[in-house]
Amino acid sequence: MEQKTIKWGIIGLGKIANKFAIDLATVSNSKLHAVASRSAKKSKEFSKKYGVEKTYNSYEALAKDDEIDAVYIATPHSFHKEHTILCLQHKKAVLCEKPFAMNLTEVKQMIALAKQNNVLLMEALWTYFLPHITYVLDTVSQKTFGELLELHTDFGFKAKYDLKSRLIKKEVGGGSLLDIGIYPIFMALSTLGVPKEIDAKATFFETGADSECNMTFNYQNGTAKLKSTLLEETKTEAIFTFEEAIVKINKRFHEPSTVTILKDGSKKTINFKYSSIGYNFEIEHFNHLLREGKKESDVMSFDFSLKLIKTIDDIRELIGLRYESF
Repeated sequence: MEQKTIKWGIIGLGKIANKFAIDLATVSNSKLHAVASRSAKKSKEFSKKYGVEKTYNSYEALAKDDEIDAVYIATPHSFHKEHTILCLQHKKAVLCEKPFAMNLTEVKQMIALAKQNNVLLMEALWTYFLPHITYVLDTVSQKTFGELLELHTDFGFKAKYDLKSRLIKKEVGGGSLLDIGIYPIFMALSTLGVPKEIDAKATFFETGADSECNMTFNYQNGTAKLKSTLLEETKTEAIFTFEEAIVKINKRFHEPSTVTILKDGSKKTINFKYSSIGYNFEIEHFNHLLREGKKESDVMSFDFSLKLIKTIDDIRELIGLRYESF
């Protein structure tokens, strides 16, 4: 039986929305139906580029469109709660870009409204759905190489110091922790779980946004060494030390990559033969949930999103990073 075509809307038309739109076009029985930006020029250009049927200059107008099944929210972090709630109030399924919101309180409010309105809501942490990540998570859960003892992972690039840049502006949630630190933190939580103790230190831009964050997660029988930085290019790898082998997700671990296994002096690299940017995997998952009438993901669950933002809040407290408006 032919599947229902899911009609998508996108709120916020920056860099990541473009990547999402490119991969959405590769997903069967899916259609980018409408987009919205506060810039009429940006909306028009985006619509023309991707052949979008409807263009809106207000987010509320898109949320009110009765033809839309799902909305992808790609605005800056500080607007995630506001725009998610707007869409949930109009009974739209929401896939909201990570981080879900600015803090635990906001995430709890979003989840509560989704449950109250009986609407599907999920945090868009696309990495969770990539085949190479699934492979490594299975390796951990099945204890293929024994217990996981240690994780080393980083994410870093040199950001241009531009006071207009979202990455540098503290008032929109800029800084390394929320933007890219979330990936190493995700890697630790999804493999080793919630740590017993966290140690964290950071440096800051003049704007007050963190420029670099170094974190250590301590567990009863393991350790995770994590780093996020906007000051330098790093290897952006994830290295897992097991009792019987070392498993490494190679460069740019958070996006389509390869996995290398080092065991008993031998080396084996697995190529997952990606043919997309990688957003199609989370889109397919979300579409499936929507067609099945589910209101919560069994992968990127509310429980996991809550643990993720709570851990980030704990780190912010340790490094003295406070967002005055949140």
